[in-house]
Amino acid sequence: MARAFWWVGKEQGELRPELPGDGAFLIRARYGALSRGTERLVATGAVPPSEWERMACPAMGGGFPFPVKYGYCVVGEVERGPAGWEGRTVFTLHPHQECFAVGHADALTPVPDGVPPERAVLLANLETALNAAWDAPLMPGMRVLVLGAGVLGCLFARIARQTPGVEIVLVDHDPRRRMLADVLDVPFAEVPVAGCDLVVEATGRPEALEPAISACGREATLLVLSWYGEHTAPVALGGAFHSQRLRLVSSQVGAVAPAMRARVDYAERRHRAARLLADPALDALIGPPLPFDELPAQALTRLLDPDDGRAPLVVYPGSQ
Repeated sequence: MARAFWWVGKEQGELRPELPGDGAFLIRARYGALSRGTERLVATGAVPPSEWERMACPAMGGGFPFPVKYGYCVVGEVERGPAGWEGRTVFTLHPHQECFAVGHADALTPVPDGVPPERAVLLANLETALNAAWDAPLMPGMRVLVLGAGVLGCLFARIARQTPGVEIVLVDHDPRRRMLADVLDVPFAEVPVAGCDLVVEATGRPEALEPAISACGREATLLVLSWYGEHTAPVALGGAFHSQRLRLVSSQVGAVAPAMRARVDYAERRHRAARLLADPALDALIGPPLPFDELPAQALTRLLDPDDGRAPLVVYPGSQ
């Protein structure tokens, strides 16, 4: 018997007993992370009914709105599995649970040698950022603006910073986020700059779309990484939107970007994203440890904390 974290009502969580289930692999969770974007919407009951089916994650329990067992960032150790797998540190998409079974090796991504398991909790967000770079597409020599210095925005900005010739600026209205930008070696500003080739909206705030459009240069692309849940985004598509011939693109990790889909499946995309975990600067995006036992009392506080944009690190018993 193990324990799993459930949202049992709006802004109310609890630990429930859970059987690990059946599968060829038995995983003992060591570290996890809370998603400030998606899991905040889940916790507050803001997932619209039209998206309940599409929002379901692997091994999710219950259903929307509540009670629901939801989450998708777990790094653990293979306690039981086929030859060559036992003892390996792996990442998998699974809700917050101490011990659980996985049926197939394709659902597991080995953490590369030399990568701390704590950093590997960023893999789901890193995969989203990589897919977004393919969706844009991000190309050498571009002038890029990223709005929102949360985890996802910072990861996209870091990928852009490492692309040859890219001129990148990371924008956030909170000047305290400059510290993250400095560690990631990304120029920081509190207001958008204009005339960009690619603008990435990653604030999670619908009202950010208007300044994002204003920052686009002629025939530029606005890539929307935020998901607003049940909230709507009032956007004026008159004015310069048509005369400037702007391109509005959505990106979502549920499908591999069309430019790569013929050659890359989900498992391969995650393996490619895992190679990006070798970057030590990414440690700046991991927040203070949050013991698994304290999730019912602290998870919502961490998700809503406006002073810390980093990913809350869930630490399971026996991992420290």
